Amino acid sequence: MATAEDSDEGWYFNVRTRNVEHHDRSPGSDLLGPYPDEATAARALEIAKERTRKADAEDEAWEG
Repeated sequence: MATAEDSDEGWYFNVRTRNVEHHDRSPGSDLLGPYPDEATAARALEIAKERTRKADAEDEAWEG
């Protein structure tokens, strides 16, 4: 029977160390994710910037 430790819980980007982490993860306060794979997690900062730009544009459009 699979345990929680055996399950694939996604990939994370550590903003402090700038490393991608998978099973042995740092504290959640240092992490962005989960992401579906290692390559996507490695792009975490770029993805966050894209999402921020999109949210800012939506806010600006809503505010008029």
